[in-house]
Amino acid sequence: MKIALISTSSRKNSNSLRFVTYIQHLLAEEGLHEVSIVNFEHYDIPFVGQGSVKPDTLTPFQQELIKTWESADLILFAMPEYNWTAPPQATNTIHQLGTPSFKHLFNDKIFAMVGISNGRGGRQPALDMTTVINKTISFTNSYSIVSPKLYESHETDKNLDENGHFVGHEVYERTARAFLHYTLHVAQRWIVDEPAEKV
Repeated sequence: MKIALISTSSRKNSNSLRFVTYIQHLLAEEGLHEVSIVNFEHYDIPFVGQGSVKPDTLTPFQQELIKTWESADLILFAMPEYNWTAPPQATNTIHQLGTPSFKHLFNDKIFAMVGISNGRGGRQPALDMTTVINKTISFTNSYSIVSPKLYESHETDKNLDENGHFVGHEVYERTARAFLHYTLHVAQRWIVDEPAEKV
């Protein structure tokens, strides 16, 4: 399976990047998947109303994001919690790419959501992005799913070191592994199942 891990924080060495690197380490234990990380540190997608993303004028960051996303079966978004919601870069990305030119990014995909906090939070950004992506899938008449199990990464900087290695409480590791196992199981069922007949 091809998996894209997207850290939607534009901060350097962010907790979101720690988390996706941690997930990359867990996936490497299986050795069964092709895993890529996209980091929003060099994010340059114009905000809605200030410009648009065009396939023939992509910046290096936009090329990396779109190429990684379009080749993946499973796309996992890790989002820091800012004032109890998802960061604007995350939702703006979906708004800007939810157009006819990039419709393929929302077709035949599995999406998974993780909210990142250095305290006890993370649920709301994951829920907000679930809503935005589900609406985009519907609006573009695409066939994809958002995995129903989200993950709240509490006290991320206490549980993961700067290289994405687990150093914290056993509950964190146990619940993160359970989330990943569930997500992979959903993705495998979605990929293996034959497409439904057209009515």
